[in-house]
Amino acid sequence: MNTPFLSIIIPAHNEANRLPRTLEQIFSFLKMQAYTSEVIVVENGSSDNTLELATQFVKEHSNLVVIQEHHKGKGNAVRRGMFAARGEYHFICDADLSMPIEDLTKFLPPAISGFDIAIGSREAPGAIRYNEPPYRHIGGRAINLAIRTLILPGLNDTQCGFKCFRAETTQDLFQKQTLTGWSFDIELLYLARRKKLRIREIPIHWYYDPDSKVSAVRDALRMIGDIFRIHLNAMRGMYDSQA
Repeated sequence: MNTPFLSIIIPAHNEANRLPRTLEQIFSFLKMQAYTSEVIVVENGSSDNTLELATQFVKEHSNLVVIQEHHKGKGNAVRRGMFAARGEYHFICDADLSMPIEDLTKFLPPAISGFDIAIGSREAPGAIRYNEPPYRHIGGRAINLAIRTLILPGLNDTQCGFKCFRAETTQDLFQKQTLTGWSFDIELLYLARRKKLRIREIPIHWYYDPDSKVSAVRDALRMIGDIFRIHLNAMRGMYDSQA
């Protein structure tokens, strides 16, 4: 079986309202590209008909794979998709597609070179935020300050839902992943830093979605707890051996 150039992994929990439009936009974009690709939707623990809607797209798109992951948690869904992906580059894409799919080209050669992980950034020079309420922006910057202070200095936007990994980096990183929820990307970037992988922040155009499932206070508290859990895992040597 031929190896596609790009794998797009979409974690989807209760995304019946947003996923169909997102898939339509992604496949329209991919149809115009010269490289080969696959799209992997990982439905995890939905109570709506996300799985059924995603499966309907398989009839029209042979390069779409739909996986059902029974355990909830975005980190669980992303890890499952990463292990299933066959592409040279693995791109995590939020189901709300708050970044225009055309920005995907910024994460791939020839637009970028000399990287192991490219992360979408709403703070890098050239990035633009649209329609974001001031309180959400302030809250997001406060969360990032905590992340930079406690675990990942120098990275201005670790929680943006668009990230690209070279395939060679994914196996070891995701085998060592222990967090299954919202903070999973902090752990992965921490592991990447330990391995001295090259991380690049890519400025994107980002559109605020009023239906966002992120709760600033609740998720911030969980994230801080997860950061200390990561440090504890490291002290215990959990990241030093293969999972």
